[in-house]
Amino acid sequence: MLNDVKVVICGKEYKLRTSESPNYVFSLARALEAKINEASSSGASPYSAAIMVSLSLLDDLNKANQHLDSIREQSKEYVDEAGRARIEHDAALKEIEVLKSKVTQLENLVKLRQLKESIE
Repeated sequence: MLNDVKVVICGKEYKLRTSESPNYVFSLARALEAKINEASSSGASPYSAAIMVSLSLLDDLNKANQHLDSIREQSKEYVDEAGRARIEHDAALKEIEVLKSKVTQLENLVKLRQLKESIE
């Protein structure tokens, strides 16, 4: 559902249609206005301040996306490593079963020899 939201940023009203909640959009508008006011406090016009804030936010977004890509790659490596470990684990369990079977065979062979020796 789309919400119609009116926000005021630096004295100018903007009408937005968004799927986000109005409170969320208002909080974004307040944060943006605060950043623009902070940037324009050094004498820059609101337009120039908005450009500087936009560049700063794009920089933050790009760095966050790079970090997210890095985390995704690291997660993929962990999943791959876990898959290899699972395969090794399964192979080790099979080897344990084979070795248990051989131990049982050897124990039975020893018992047979002992029985044979006791009969002779």
